[in-house]
Amino acid sequence: MLLPRHHIQRILKLTGLAVLLSASASHASQVRVEVEGDHIDLRDNARIFVGEVEGRSADGLRRYASTAIAQVEQAIRALGYYNPVITFEVTENADGLAELVLTVVPGEPVRIRSRSVLIEGPGSEDPALVDQIPKEPAEGDVLHHGRYNTLRQAIQNRARRLGYFDGEFVTRRLEVDPSENHADITMHYRTGERYRLGAVTFLEGHGFDEGLLNQFVTFDPGIPFHADEVAKLNGDLSNSGYFSGVDIDASPNRAEDGVIPVDIGLTPRPPRSVGAGVGFSTDVGPRFRGNWREHYTNSMGHRRGADTELSELRQNVSGWYELPLDPPMTDSIRLGTGYQREDIEDVESERLTLGQQWRHQLDTGWMQVLSIRWEGERFKIGEDERGNSSLLLPGLSYSKLQANSPLDPSRGYRLQLDVTGAHRAIISDADILHVNVLARGLYTLADNHRFLTRFNFGGVATNSFSDVPPSLRFFAGGDQSVRGYGYETLSPRDDNGVAVGGRFQLVGGVEYQYEFVRNWRVAAFVDKGNAVNDVFDRLATGAGLGIRWVSPVGPLRLDLAKGLDEEFGGGWRIHFSMGPEL
Repeated sequence: MLLPRHHIQRILKLTGLAVLLSASASHASQVRVEVEGDHIDLRDNARIFVGEVEGRSADGLRRYASTAIAQVEQAIRALGYYNPVITFEVTENADGLAELVLTVVPGEPVRIRSRSVLIEGPGSEDPALVDQIPKEPAEGDVLHHGRYNTLRQAIQNRARRLGYFDGEFVTRRLEVDPSENHADITMHYRTGERYRLGAVTFLEGHGFDEGLLNQFVTFDPGIPFHADEVAKLNGDLSNSGYFSGVDIDASPNRAEDGVIPVDIGLTPRPPRSVGAGVGFSTDVGPRFRGNWREHYTNSMGHRRGADTELSELRQNVSGWYELPLDPPMTDSIRLGTGYQREDIEDVESERLTLGQQWRHQLDTGWMQVLSIRWEGERFKIGEDERGNSSLLLPGLSYSKLQANSPLDPSRGYRLQLDVTGAHRAIISDADILHVNVLARGLYTLADNHRFLTRFNFGGVATNSFSDVPPSLRFFAGGDQSVRGYGYETLSPRDDNGVAVGGRFQLVGGVEYQYEFVRNWRVAAFVDKGNAVNDVFDRLATGAGLGIRWVSPVGPLRLDLAKGLDEEFGGGWRIHFSMGPEL
């Protein structure tokens, strides 16, 4: 016996309704549903369909039993059980409260005997559509009306996402034979012609140069429609920093001969903003940060800004001017200048910087930065070593960040390579080659178990290390280095015990985190590293426990660490820091 089409449609609608209802409504005060066997999903769905029943007498519950049985039948049919045996019993407690108990023997489920899903028309040759059709429900599976609905909706949504806006189901049929416990699925979808994206028009009133805006458009007119192209354009414009509102109209209703014009309305953001904040870390203590931004200085999208950071150990101020390149989402030229003063451990320094950076994203996703900067530094190390340096430092940097979330990723990695150098023949007081390599990795297992690893190697090659200023020497220890040791206290020392900085830096660490409550994690870690003059010199080790809170502004970290090497100044230390894991 095949069920009528309208009967199946009713089950599908009820399935959707059951999913939307809150589980809190599943415990009826006077009706209890029990399902024999390991069928928690059937029991929960049946209780949701029945809902709450209150204020009925024993006779009233007996009269209500047929209605409740019909509701339970509908509920478990939605999950593929069409031949249940349902009995009921009305009992009265000592306090006079009656209860209707429904006992369900679900029987054998209906299974899918055949599945015919066919894409017809021009889209039948499109792997982006055909290969993305869900594999469930498959032949042999227990019939689940919700999954049948999901299959139908997935075909429709995917086709529209790819521009097959005239697509329709030629056949869409679910036939159920409860007497034989089998079902047949037939879905034949005709796509129609695929629409195309037309020319992009920026509506008037934005105040920006058309040449700049056209550089945000990464597709050519006439390409096959794909919703991802429109979404990417929207995201690039929204993230540019120029606009407070982006409205893209690429509606198929406006298409002519299958070509959809793309009209974009832009609302410029206020041109200037000022920001300020306070923070704290055990490396530098309390600190104040401030910035001023002019998000666009002219119609070509040039911008400029200034930043400052003030703490007990470090004070700096910097300014920059940036010119967008093509594409402006990733490429730019930045001119900058800055002044920084530091007084950390045994080192005092003042540094003035002037420079330029050219940022360019490669097709591989790596960010390439070519730079050249002049640095003038006046420094004092301990009581005996004083110096002034003037260096012209061309540099090359490659970096790549892959993460599934910018604020609190569960997996990803960061890789970075920085190379700079100076030569006495070109406005420099020393011959220097400076290299720094950074690698970080993050992986989450079973949702709650997070594993982090990091490695940092740095080296400086020179024929006169005494001419290398402190900013280009290596110091280790602290929140972001080897925990259990003071900030930048790990370093080679002179005869007076003064930390003078090393030629090399090797730092690594592993950390395990367990999320015991949402956004709260406990951590255990081991760090190892040092700043040394020989890569085979002994490294310091630190280990400890910590707690992590994923706040709305980013992860906060509090660690209790023990430096295991007393000769390097190890001991118990508390470390506090904030910022992304990668």
